[in-house]
Amino acid sequence: MYTPRHFKVDDPNVLFELMRRYSFATLVTVEEGVPVATHLPVIVRREPEGDRLLGHVARANPQWKGLSTTREVLVIFEGPHAYVSPSWYAKAPNVPTWNYAVVHAYGSARLIEEPAAVVDVLRELTNLHESRFEQPWRMESAEAYVKGLQGGIVAFELSITRLEGKLKLSQNKSSEDRAGVIAALRRSEDALDRELAELMARHASP
Repeated sequence: MYTPRHFKVDDPNVLFELMRRYSFATLVTVEEGVPVATHLPVIVRREPEGDRLLGHVARANPQWKGLSTTREVLVIFEGPHAYVSPSWYAKAPNVPTWNYAVVHAYGSARLIEEPAAVVDVLRELTNLHESRFEQPWRMESAEAYVKGLQGGIVAFELSITRLEGKLKLSQNKSSEDRAGVIAALRRSEDALDRELAELMARHASP
């Protein structure tokens, strides 16, 4: 990923925070010389024995067959992003641009084939996203139904070998220019714009 020094982020705490917050990711592999991508939710784990991602794809999706090889796999996490108008800057001239946050996670993948381990992945992923509800749905309430569908998916684990992080948040602009961008995004009716504004406020250099 092309990353000018202004926008490069190496702090793993920042990167993992973004990965967990925006965990609907893009799984990218190369199959017979052709790039292939699948969009899917993943579990992000930081553990003493190594950082990992877990997820599953449909068995009908042929991309899973490439996950059992030794080739490097890429998973892309995309945070909030928005158009930035030159009219928001304190100084002129300027041109339009796009601000965004993204993390690229690289690693080697293996298939999870033990039925109990596959169920554990499904349960953890479900509980993670149900936790925000007042009355979370539990997989145990449909155990037989889930078991009947289990053969239609393939679970995987990716051991992270390296991370690349990029927060393009107007760090190359003056504090006055950044303040103008943040103020304009905060006024937007688009929730994604407002979310980007708060990210800028937290991470842009003083």
